[in-house]
Amino acid sequence: MIDEELVQLLTPEGERISNPDYESTLTSDEIFNLYRDMVIIRRLCNESTSLQRQGQLALWAPVQGQEAAQIGAGRALAPKDFSFPSYREHGVAWCRGVPPEDMLRVFRAVTTGGWDPQKYRHSVPTVVLGNQTLHAVGYAMGIQRDGAEEAVLTFFGDGATSQGDVLESFVWAASFNAPVVFFCQNNQWGISTPSSVQSKIPLYHRAHGFGFPGVRVDGNDVLAVYEVTKRALENARVGGGPMLIEAYTYRIGAHTTSDDPTRYRIDAEVEVWKHRDPVERVKSLLVREFKTKKAAFDKVAAEAEALATKLRVDVLAMGRPDPISMFDHVYAAPHPLIDEGRLEMVELGVSGGAD
Repeated sequence: MIDEELVQLLTPEGERISNPDYESTLTSDEIFNLYRDMVIIRRLCNESTSLQRQGQLALWAPVQGQEAAQIGAGRALAPKDFSFPSYREHGVAWCRGVPPEDMLRVFRAVTTGGWDPQKYRHSVPTVVLGNQTLHAVGYAMGIQRDGAEEAVLTFFGDGATSQGDVLESFVWAASFNAPVVFFCQNNQWGISTPSSVQSKIPLYHRAHGFGFPGVRVDGNDVLAVYEVTKRALENARVGGGPMLIEAYTYRIGAHTTSDDPTRYRIDAEVEVWKHRDPVERVKSLLVREFKTKKAAFDKVAAEAEALATKLRVDVLAMGRPDPISMFDHVYAAPHPLIDEGRLEMVELGVSGGAD
């Protein structure tokens, strides 16, 4: 256990432990499905990294090590809830039903979005650090005024907690008791800056200064993440206000494919966290407690491999959009400045259609 306040229901060895405030409500099938989600998103992520290394993506933000945080939180969302990600929440997008190929369109540089946010109740990636938390609070305030029994879940990393946008969103959420849950994936490295440099107290303690509760959960324990997030969302839906969840996890790979983590952290640290692998933790539980057979795990691995193969085919088939299309969805209605820019591009002969 990392600290006495950490919510944990499953040890790194895959053994259940009790917690006075939370207990697992999941069946064996539901736990197996969480395992399946994590295996699939890890395989898709690794395939995406390979695609970037081969020049097929402009950039990629790996998720290895953080699968439990994303899948546990993503599966805790109700169908009508809305989620606002940063640029790394591929696991949450998977839980919301976003097709894998759509997750890669922005990184392939063929779109500025990737999918219809309303269709999946999941916003498109936000690269501006922490900006999505303001979007989330604004959306939550709209829900509140509409009288809808829905909640909002927004994701960000430990590095983003040093951004003004995140702190401002805390102020607005607290002041208006907005139905929003802030989910911080503390993977302990804001690119090359350790979280210990950014905060002298655990990040979840910051919530108390803004007037709402915070909790730290073992971000590599998918059972604990699910239960903590589910309760926070339920509380938000019935008027309980905002909450900050700090999922204490670790980024095994690079910050993005343009990063070299060997320049700022030691291999021994990475090895320690590899032994806390979220996927193997659940697999151990399934074998020990539910006697899950090897054939079931092999079936999931084969499914993940097939999805990765399809993802590669889909990405390579993506053509370049007509440059003029960049003007199509800037505003909901026509705007003279946008029309002027479009006309200028046409006169320069930029338009040529997709290839």
